[in-house]
Amino acid sequence: MKTAIYAGTFDPITNGHLSVLNSAARLFDKVIVGVAADNNKKTLFTLEERTKLAEASTGHLSNVVVQEFSGLLVDFAKEQNASALVRGLRV
Repeated sequence: MKTAIYAGTFDPITNGHLSVLNSAARLFDKVIVGVAADNNKKTLFTLEERTKLAEASTGHLSNVVVQEFSGLLVDFAKEQNASALVRGLRV
C-alpha cells in the first residue's frame, strides 16, 4: 500500500489544499492529512478546530484520513510507514 502524507497547519483548510488532496487521493492508496500541533505560527483556529475542519472538508475522499501530529514530520512519516510527502505550490 502506498501511503502519502500532506502535512501543514491547515489554518484553515482551503480550496487550494483540497485541490492538492484530490490529486493525491488519485495517486496514492492512502493519504494522511497531518495537522501540525506544534509550530511557531500563531494560528487562527485551535488544533482541534483545524482537525475538525479538515475532517469535514475531506469526508468525500474515502482514502484520506486526518491525523494530528507533533514533532518532526520525518518521524511522523516513519511512524505511518509513508513512502511520500505531498506538497503544493504557491504562486
